[in-house]
Amino acid sequence: MNPIDLAVIVVYIAGCTALGAWLGSRSQGLKGYFLGESNIPAWAIMISIVATETSTATFLSVPGVAYRGDFSFLQLAFGYIVGRFVVASVLLPAYFRGQIFTAYQLLQDRFGGPTRTTASILFLVARSLGDGLRLFLGATVVQHLTGWSTVAAIVAVAAITVFYTFLGGMKAVIWTDVIQFSIYIVGAVVAVAILAAKLPGGWPALVQSAQAAGKFRLLDFSFDLTRPYTFWAGLIGGMVLNTATHGADQMMVQRYLSARSQRQAATALVASGFVIIAQFALFLFIGVSLYVFYQSFPPPWAAMASSRDDVFTYFIVHYLPTGVLGLVIAAIFSATMGTLAGSLNSSASTIINDLYRPFTGRSDERHLMRVSRAMTVLWGGVLMAVAFGASYLQDNVVNNALAIAGLVSGILLGLFLLGILTSRVGQSAALVGVLAGLFAVTVAKFGTSLAFPWFALVGSSTVFAVGLAASLFFPARRASLTAATARED
Repeated sequence: MNPIDLAVIVVYIAGCTALGAWLGSRSQGLKGYFLGESNIPAWAIMISIVATETSTATFLSVPGVAYRGDFSFLQLAFGYIVGRFVVASVLLPAYFRGQIFTAYQLLQDRFGGPTRTTASILFLVARSLGDGLRLFLGATVVQHLTGWSTVAAIVAVAAITVFYTFLGGMKAVIWTDVIQFSIYIVGAVVAVAILAAKLPGGWPALVQSAQAAGKFRLLDFSFDLTRPYTFWAGLIGGMVLNTATHGADQMMVQRYLSARSQRQAATALVASGFVIIAQFALFLFIGVSLYVFYQSFPPPWAAMASSRDDVFTYFIVHYLPTGVLGLVIAAIFSATMGTLAGSLNSSASTIINDLYRPFTGRSDERHLMRVSRAMTVLWGGVLMAVAFGASYLQDNVVNNALAIAGLVSGILLGLFLLGILTSRVGQSAALVGVLAGLFAVTVAKFGTSLAFPWFALVGSSTVFAVGLAASLFFPARRASLTAATARED
């Protein structure tokens, strides 16, 4: 790369690191490190939610979806809006009834320690797999630009993110998310403007060619459960998937708990859904524009493009001018680092508050802070290990990442619904529901052709139905019900 591009990237990385160090010096104790003292404004929470959802899989893989298809991916976001309203009205009130650090503390109050431990482990497995895939996709860009090996690129991206998250905790995560959101949106807009400018005929030719190819088709009302991007998969499957990922996933719940009040958290959550729709539309338009562009300027691997995520990466590397290239690469780093930083901090919080403290009984904040930072580094190593194996995937990364989210988060959602909507289901029945849910989603993923938006519905409904039925044979202990009632009072 040109030294100017390198300078842009270095300034961005140095700025994130400096911000993390400064915020880290202002954070005090576990509440500061994991919740930002619960004093983050709603608009910053909203941007952080969006930036956390916008990994490299969105920036690079979603354009590939539109390149190979059309705008039908956007139907998923319709259900995302409904899911956010469900979370705001059903789950958020439970999270703000007392002082908690993780979502899974509620499960201990309602069911008991084993249920909390089970949910925490499921969360950690899902986060490591999904975010390891996102780390891999971000590292592929570094590999394209530098010629480094895959291993070296993965280590470089992960090390930078671990460093500023280690220093600054949740405040660093949220405020760098705000910066990163601004950078990757500007980078995406600039990239698509340059793309259109390079086309013979400019914008009019781009739109006309895309319309002729049917690239702007949005709605598909077919009720085919094997197709991921239909109206019903988006509205129903997307709603349950989003309710699960935003209501039962610690990485999102941690952001709500960092808000100043339940009302501000709800406002941030619902508003983020409309921003996500606009953002998905932008990245899908990039993919459609690339389809038109490559008709005039075919890349050397055009015959292979239908199975690759790098249709946007190729354009970035070979067509962006000096300075703009550095900006867009910084935008890709932004998308990658925003998600990874949130994953590192929320995973460390879960390990400390749901696993380490209950089993060791340690309460010394200085000791717990040292262990928290050590867990941040450790989980960075776990994400790198997953990323090393991601190169063997055949499907595009965004599908795999969303499938993993649906498989596990649906089970967690079913657990939370059992705890909130029922009173007779105890720990034994809930755990029977979890086992049934794991079996159901495994069959759905590997034994059927069911599309990934439906996985969360399969998992959550199975856990809820089986758990409720199992309560006839494993009645709740009186102590469990008393604890739940006391918390509500």
